[in-house]
Amino acid sequence: MSRLADTPLSVLDLAPIREGGSAADSYRESVALAQLTERLGFTRFWLAEHHGIAGIASAATAVLIGHVAGATQRIRVGSGGIMLPNHPPLVIAEQFGTLETLYPGRIDLGLGRAPGSDGATMAALRRDPYAGVDDFPQRLEELQGFLDDPRPDQRVLAVPGQGTHVPLWLLGSSGYSAQLAARLGLPFAFAAQFAPGYLFEALRLYRDNFQPSAVLERPHAMVGLPVVAAETDAHADYLASTMRQKFLGMIRGRRTSAKPPVEHLEMSPIEEAQLQQFLGAAIVGGPETMRQGLEAFLEQTGADELMLNTDVYALEDRLRSYEIVADVWRG
Repeated sequence: MSRLADTPLSVLDLAPIREGGSAADSYRESVALAQLTERLGFTRFWLAEHHGIAGIASAATAVLIGHVAGATQRIRVGSGGIMLPNHPPLVIAEQFGTLETLYPGRIDLGLGRAPGSDGATMAALRRDPYAGVDDFPQRLEELQGFLDDPRPDQRVLAVPGQGTHVPLWLLGSSGYSAQLAARLGLPFAFAAQFAPGYLFEALRLYRDNFQPSAVLERPHAMVGLPVVAAETDAHADYLASTMRQKFLGMIRGRRTSAKPPVEHLEMSPIEEAQLQQFLGAAIVGGPETMRQGLEAFLEQTGADELMLNTDVYALEDRLRSYEIVADVWRG
């Protein structure tokens, strides 16, 4: 049995908006992807909080999680992640307590510290510029208190929320969340889908410092990974140009909707190096390249779970990519 066959696979969806498409299209496509990956046996389907970005439609993350959970039967649906410093912990407990009450045993609450936006949008969110810098553990503890069984002296209750015990994950792209997840005995997800540089150090910190808790006896590390699979290496590389155009736009200070694939991308050597910093972990190719890439990545990282993000232009190509990955995974 290969390591890949024994590793749970999950999905990270940003509800991408295509050039010429709409947010409504994105939501229909997110549901189609969730339904397909549920049939294929994937474990989780997570959506990420971003604000004010032209190509991402998942700003109202909890609302979209409810929509996807309502259109599926088994797959766990959650946040990858909710940016906790953007919100009062009570509000997040109420939202996810509601989701867990509607879809019992199927909701995950992944938490991050970043704004998920630029400075102007952060101000529009009324987020304190220093939120999450020093007080993230306190915010997290407060949130846990609203999801756990109520304490006898507890004056403020999350209704619903209290006693729902929604599973919490810490997300990150540095050592901070890795060490906090280790100290609290929580599962940890690393964002190698856009920031692979610190991956190995973060996993080491998490595993070396892990302290067992009521929710987890041993460390559980999930790694986010950009993946584009197609029938051939050449076609997969062509489809991946959509993903590369997105990050190249960010490097150049332009956030745009998902662009159609192109045969060739013009960029400077510096831009090429910067692109590699974002997408250095990406696995792009046909079935055999995909199998070898996933097996090698698992061998290098020892990840307990992989969360795949496939950022291509057309829905049919995205669905087909996950089908190919599932065939490789089962095979």
